[in-house]
Amino acid sequence: MGLIVYFSTRSENTHRFVGKLGLRARRIPVSPADGPLEIKEPYVLVVPTYCGDDGRGAVPKQVIRFLNDADNRSHIRGVIAAGNSNFGATYGIAGDVISAKCQVPYLYRFELLGTDEDVANVKNGMERFWTSQHSNAL
Repeated sequence: MGLIVYFSTRSENTHRFVGKLGLRARRIPVSPADGPLEIKEPYVLVVPTYCGDDGRGAVPKQVIRFLNDADNRSHIRGVIAAGNSNFGATYGIAGDVISAKCQVPYLYRFELLGTDEDVANVKNGMERFWTSQHSNAL
């Protein structure tokens, strides 16, 4: 199965969600001082959404920096976004932005820490997704 690359701030919400998946994962550093993350294989990006009513600032700067590396960007195969439904139309909008800019499918969205059902949906979905990716590569 493929790799999960994710970003989580010090709140650790996305980190806890990814940990529940039990899948191979790499974390995008919070601080630029930690050095860049370089990925050399296909991955699905899990990203939180940060924004107000207008959707500006939805994609964390660290994720933008990671995706601005052409090699990292070349390996993205899909995106999953966390968000807060209190933001209405901008709930999980970071996934929409990344999906459009990187031309990859927006696979799933979940609220805040995600539920047990979200964890099960993503685990099952990732298995199906990576199987289909492998089949398409043959």
